[in-house]
Amino acid sequence: MTTLNSTKTPLNLDQHPCFNPKIKGKFGRVHLPVAPKCNVQCNFCNRKYDCVNESRPGVTSKVLEPHQAAEYMAQILEKEPRITVAGIAGPGDPFANAWETLETMRLLRERFPDLILCLATNGMGLKAEHVEEIARIGVSHVTVTVNAIDPDIGAKVYRWFRDGNLVLRGRQGAERLLSRQMEAIRALKAADVVVKVNTVVIPGVNDHHAIEIAETVAAMGVDLFNAMPMYPTPDTPFGVLPEPAPKEMAVLRRHAGEFITPMTHCTRCRADAVGLLGEDRSEEFRGCLTDCSTLPRKPEVERPYVAVATFEGVLVNEHLGDAVRLQIWQQTPDGFALVEERPTPERGMGPRRWKLLADQLQDCRALLVSGIGESPRQILRESGLLIVEMTGFMEAGLQTLYNGGDVTALRGRNRSVGEKVCKGTGTGCG
Repeated sequence: MTTLNSTKTPLNLDQHPCFNPKIKGKFGRVHLPVAPKCNVQCNFCNRKYDCVNESRPGVTSKVLEPHQAAEYMAQILEKEPRITVAGIAGPGDPFANAWETLETMRLLRERFPDLILCLATNGMGLKAEHVEEIARIGVSHVTVTVNAIDPDIGAKVYRWFRDGNLVLRGRQGAERLLSRQMEAIRALKAADVVVKVNTVVIPGVNDHHAIEIAETVAAMGVDLFNAMPMYPTPDTPFGVLPEPAPKEMAVLRRHAGEFITPMTHCTRCRADAVGLLGEDRSEEFRGCLTDCSTLPRKPEVERPYVAVATFEGVLVNEHLGDAVRLQIWQQTPDGFALVEERPTPERGMGPRRWKLLADQLQDCRALLVSGIGESPRQILRESGLLIVEMTGFMEAGLQTLYNGGDVTALRGRNRSVGEKVCKGTGTGCG
């Protein structure tokens, strides 16, 4: 099987060891831990544990920013050229960290066009616009974990569900998750993405239900079904349950195989797994992972653009804390031109929001805003961005910046967080 990446060179998708057991000893994968937040709480998951001998999803030694993940990937490939797949599987959920996930995929596609790109998600936050971007970037494989297609069973598997700022529990949350999962699978298949469904088999909870899941997703065109035995994790509600026996799992997979191709060689990988399946080298690369997690953002040789916080594209009239998107402008021989609009990272991350925004604006020399808090001001300045607080026509600001004028003349009086210009709580921007 082959597909085309964004550079129009053929990718050999048969070199994905998780989807093709015949090559699991020839080609490997790396999981890039760039997605720390999760939007569901599984009753078998505790991400606080990180034992070097423990191989299970949700475990990582470090979390990387997108630019750090790209550099880590370069170092991995230099030492282990048999790696053909770069995936993101946590330690939380990729689409509870959508910007970090997609930015990492973009950077990898630019730097390593021959890599197979892969994502694993619970599906709660995987929206139609994400699927469009996945297809554009050339992410060819997506795994969706579906632990129940009966909301009453789903309510037993999860403690809570977060949809944006809304936290749901019980059957209501399970219904929301199931709806999102079904929508995501349909959209992925419509985009010609290879889809695998994982089901964590939990004794006495959904083990009797796994075949029904396999039959349902097979009818939706899913390509592979992976029944995974639950790993009993301490300090979780399901920590006292036994791990399903290999014989029981073999029977379950055989029955699932009546409807869909079953995966039989899963190793329940860590979120920072490296190497061939069954020959994990995570411990060997731990030092490299740690070093890359401290890499600063590299300054751009040229920063041609200016970012603007504006409601309508004429005035600089929006506080950065309120801005859900920024306009990106550049100077041309014919005047100033709008390049694009970029969404800002989601609220609720604290300082991390502004570090992510700094990554997004690496190609910008300045940011025009009507107001800004001290935390984002400091973080964005440290990234090399000139912060200009002003009100009025953005063209005046652009003229001053590009023509080397006095930016202090643009600045109105500083406004504190408590004034009308900001809709925040007074506790700081985040």
